[in-house]
Amino acid sequence: MFSAALACPRVTVHLIRRLFASVLEAAETVPRIATALDEVRATLRHLERLLTYVAEELPELTDHLDHIRARVAALEEHTREPAGHE
Repeated sequence: MFSAALACPRVTVHLIRRLFASVLEAAETVPRIATALDEVRATLRHLERLLTYVAEELPELTDHLDHIRARVAALEEHTREPAGHE
């Protein structure tokens, strides 16, 4: 009977210690989570800047491609012409 009476406080103390350790562990992870979120935000800002750059440059790249296609087409036509027409 005496050992049963002492077991209850021991179990309670053990549970309180485990709870306290869990709370401390969770509190230690909060700064790491905050740092990870800051890194994700920075990455998203960088991606936004890159996408803005690409969106601004895309029309110019399309124009360059159209000029290159026109030059290639002209070269192809020039090589198809018979040699006697010059």
